[in-house]
Amino acid sequence: MFRLWGILRAALLLLCLSFVARAADREVAGGIQVDKEKRTVTIDCKVAPRKMEDPKFQGKTYPIEIIACYPYPKGQKAHETVVTIDVKPSDVHKALEELGLKAGKPVSGQTKETPQGPEVSVYVEIPRENDKPRRVPIERTLVGLKSGKPMPKVKWYFTGSVMTKPAADKTDEVYGADLSGTLIAVFPVTNETVLQTSLKFDDQHYLELETDKKVLPKEGTPVKLVIEVPVAK
Repeated sequence: MFRLWGILRAALLLLCLSFVARAADREVAGGIQVDKEKRTVTIDCKVAPRKMEDPKFQGKTYPIEIIACYPYPKGQKAHETVVTIDVKPSDVHKALEELGLKAGKPVSGQTKETPQGPEVSVYVEIPRENDKPRRVPIERTLVGLKSGKPMPKVKWYFTGSVMTKPAADKTDEVYGADLSGTLIAVFPVTNETVLQTSLKFDDQHYLELETDKKVLPKEGTPVKLVIEVPVAK
């Protein structure tokens, strides 16, 4: 009887430990959720405003250049983003490393170099009343201003950010994306970012992307970004 009770206790302990380990995989810390089983990093965010109230923007709406960054004024490209985040890009970098990825190298400006790094997929998860959230590829949230056509499917790379001095009089460098606030860049308009696409700098001039109001909910709506890591072959 005592032996049977000992076996049951051991089995129960293993079950509890398994549950705790699984829960840790899904634990939300600072708006970032890592799911090792599904190989995803999920980030809390909000649909960004497309027009800034600050007079310096002259009431203009600027084409989309990035996917996610800090809200204005902390985010340097908050007037050109799809969603805004309150998490540190370096924490997303660490979360991707937890899934076994190693950052590559970002590029910036008109260069023949291409961004380096493991390929990932990017989605936006949109809440639906009385139903499961709708998950769509991030490209489907954007359309060309001139063409009206959806953004072409691209490759997304975990490049990681360059290190940057926070000020000219500083000697220590910090994770650049934490300064710019940029998490995901569509075009290589900055190398202070965590993810970049395969698009070139000049592609922005003929694509001129805008958010698709038929896909995204209204500005300010909480949504989630999902970065999915493919299983290594």
